[in-house]
Amino acid sequence: MQGVPVVQFACNGGLTRCVLAAALETEGEIGKMPCRACTAQSKRLYRGFLPWWFDYQPDPALENALAKATSPAAGAPIDALRRFSFQNVPLGELVLPSLRWALRRHHLQEDERTLGLYRDFIRSAWRVYTEFTRLLERVEPRAVVVFNGQFYPEAAARLAARRLGIPSITHEVGLRPFTAFFTRGEATAYPIHIPEDFELTPEQEARLNEYLSRRFQGDFTMAGIKFWPEMRGLSDEFLQFAAKFRGIVPVFTNVIFDTSQPHANTLYPDMFAWLDEVLEVAAEHPDVLFVIRAHPDEHRPGKAARESVRDWAQKREISRFPNIRFVDSDEYLSSYDLIRRAKFVLVYNSTIGLEATLLGKAVLSAGKARFTQYPTVYFPPTRAAYRQMLEEFLAREGEIPAPEEHRRHARRFLYYQLYKVSLPFGDFLKPSALPGQVTLRPFQPADLLPENSQTFRVLSAGILEGKEFVLDD
Repeated sequence: MQGVPVVQFACNGGLTRCVLAAALETEGEIGKMPCRACTAQSKRLYRGFLPWWFDYQPDPALENALAKATSPAAGAPIDALRRFSFQNVPLGELVLPSLRWALRRHHLQEDERTLGLYRDFIRSAWRVYTEFTRLLERVEPRAVVVFNGQFYPEAAARLAARRLGIPSITHEVGLRPFTAFFTRGEATAYPIHIPEDFELTPEQEARLNEYLSRRFQGDFTMAGIKFWPEMRGLSDEFLQFAAKFRGIVPVFTNVIFDTSQPHANTLYPDMFAWLDEVLEVAAEHPDVLFVIRAHPDEHRPGKAARESVRDWAQKREISRFPNIRFVDSDEYLSSYDLIRRAKFVLVYNSTIGLEATLLGKAVLSAGKARFTQYPTVYFPPTRAAYRQMLEEFLAREGEIPAPEEHRRHARRFLYYQLYKVSLPFGDFLKPSALPGQVTLRPFQPADLLPENSQTFRVLSAGILEGKEFVLDD
C-alpha cells in the first residue's frame, strides 16, 4: 500500500497540545502547523518524524450544543455532560475516564471548576476527533497505534480510526519491567486468547514459580514504581485479635480512578457501592473478621486519590465495627500473609485476586477483571448472585480452598500474561532517574528491524498483518 503504513498518536499532556507523528515512507511532508505550546520533550521524542500539529480551535456549533445541554432545563449539569453527544460522537462518556483520572476521583463534584474542566475536555476531544479524522482521510494509513485508549485524546483518535474502518492498536504497560501489552481490543481490559490446548511445561512451571516467589515477597515493580519498600508480616497483636473470630476475610480494593475501573463496573456502579454492601454483610456476621485493605498505590505522591478508601472508611465510621480492621495504603502489612490465613478472599478487580487463587484460596470477585475472562475466581453473573455466594461462603465452616480448575487456569493465565503477550523492550530501555519513567539504551537502528528483534517481529506482524501479539517461547 502506498503512503503511510502506520500512524502513531501521542498526547503531549495538555488539554489541546497534541502531536500526531506519522511514520512516512514517502519523501514529502504531509502537513505541518507550528505549535507554540510544544514542549522540549516532544521536540526530542519526535525529531525526524513528519508531524501534524494542531491546536485548539473553537467550534460555534459545539458551543451552542454545550450551552443547551447544561441549561437549567437540562437537569444536573454533570449528568447532562455525561450524556452529551455531538454529531453522533459520545463526547461526554468519551472524556469521562480522563476527567476522573485528572481529578483523582470517581464521583464528580457539582461545582463550576469541575464543570469548566469537563467542558474543556469535551472541546478538546472534539478538536482531536475532527482533526484526526481529517488527517486519516488524507494519509489513508494501514493502522493506527495509540496508548491505552482510555484517555480522551487517544480515545478520540481511536474512534476516528474505527469509524473510517482503519485498524487501531492500543497498548498498556506489562506486569514485568520494560514490557508492554498490545491488542486490537482495549488494552486496559487485557483481552488475552489462550489456546485451549496450552499447558505449562516443566520449564514454564519453574519460570512462573520463580516469578511468584519474588512477587509474594513484595519484590516487584509496576510501570517503574515499587509499591512495597518493605513488607511486614502479621503482628502478634493482630493474630491474637483475629483468633477471637471464626475466620478472616480480606477485602482488597482498587484505586477508584484507575483506567481498569470502566471495565470493572458490571455488577456494581462503582467500587464504593460494593464496599457499602461488604460493610452491610460484615455487620450481619460479627463472628467473622473483615480486613479491608486499601490499595498501596492510592496515596502515592503525585497520584494521591481525592476520593479514597481511607475517606470512605472515615465517612462510614467503620471503627465502630468490632469485626472490621482497616489497613491503609501506607501500611506495609503483607497481603500475602493475610491471604494465607484467610477463610476466603474478596476483591473488586485487583490482580491480587489472581494471586490469592494461586495461594490456594477461594476468591470472590465483584468487578470484571483481566483474569475473570477465564475461570480463575468466582465471578457471579449478577449482584444478587454475588450476595448469595458471599452468604454461602460465610456460612461454611473452615477455610474455603480454590477449586483445582481455578488454580490451573490462574497459572495458565498469569504465565501467558507475563511471558507470551507482554513484549519485552529491555534491550532498548533502562530506568530513568525519574520514578515511573524510562530512558533509551544505546542501540543501532538495525536492532529494531523485525529480522533482528523478536519483539519488533511480533509488533510488525501484529500491526501490519493483523496477527496476534504473542511471543514464541
